[in-house]
Amino acid sequence: MLRDVLGRPLRDLRVSVTDRCNLRCTYCMPASVFGPDYAFLPRQELLSFEELERLTRAFVALGVEKVRITGGEPTLRRDLPVLIGRLAAIDGVQDLAMTTNGLLLPRLARELKAAGLRRVTVSLDSLDPEVFGRMNGLGTHPQRVLDGIEAALQAGLGVKINTVVQRGVNDEGLRELWAALRDLAPVRFIEFMDVGNHNGWNLGGVVPSREVLARLNGGGEPFRPVGAAYRGEVAARHADAQGREVGLISSVTAPFCGDCTRARLSAVGVLYTCLFAGAGTDLRAPLRAGASDEQLRALVAQTWQARRDRYSEERGEASPQASKVEMSHIGG
Repeated sequence: MLRDVLGRPLRDLRVSVTDRCNLRCTYCMPASVFGPDYAFLPRQELLSFEELERLTRAFVALGVEKVRITGGEPTLRRDLPVLIGRLAAIDGVQDLAMTTNGLLLPRLARELKAAGLRRVTVSLDSLDPEVFGRMNGLGTHPQRVLDGIEAALQAGLGVKINTVVQRGVNDEGLRELWAALRDLAPVRFIEFMDVGNHNGWNLGGVVPSREVLARLNGGGEPFRPVGAAYRGEVAARHADAQGREVGLISSVTAPFCGDCTRARLSAVGVLYTCLFAGAGTDLRAPLRAGASDEQLRALVAQTWQARRDRYSEERGEASPQASKVEMSHIGG
């Protein structure tokens, strides 16, 4: 079993397939930076489906069992179901999921399911049209995301909903959001994190998960903790009296670096070993230079075995990094 310096195994791979997105969420791709003239990656720089499949096979050979497709917004990648089919066919991939804003799921959900996708995690930060419109940067109505969630459910995909919580932005509507969505799919509330370099993060904007849970409870019967389903599960799960689950992702107030088993592959083939990394290992150059499968596996193994990242645990101990990879390049 491949392990890093801190003894953490390699089990999960997040594969970005594009740096483009059809929203401009303020905590990820603010419109003030990613405007109409922003230069996104040329298509020839993106890994081809053949390259993505080959690199994924290398990771699976080293222990990866779960693969998640990310972006940018992955549904913007042309012919995405074709890639899903190729990755689903890899022996050893036990779970194939995707993170998406849901806007294109009404058109793609059934085809993605048929190709082998099992689950989607859909981002929805508010049900208030004004609040959500401000947060997504383009005034997009939350009903479009709800339509995507319904399409995924109708297609037979498993669904989870992610909500990034920011104090003074969308925190007042958390209980209403939970009440409206809890019978539809599990909801996970994520503490506002300092990902990338442009989201204006500050500690004052963080609503601690314990406060989120108290708001959801509203003085009623308390939630009960639910044990982790597997090692490395990022969400601390709780259930109400009816057994409806809520997840709390507390990267700021209760870091989970010690159990992080995730590697991230950018759309241009750079391997990052942390969401907050400032640099990564280029796999595209050796891949396109003719490296063998064995050589690619060796490079991945060497990178993982040297890994000692624990940014969330060190956040308050050291000076902030001068620059971090953008979340739009490696997904959440």
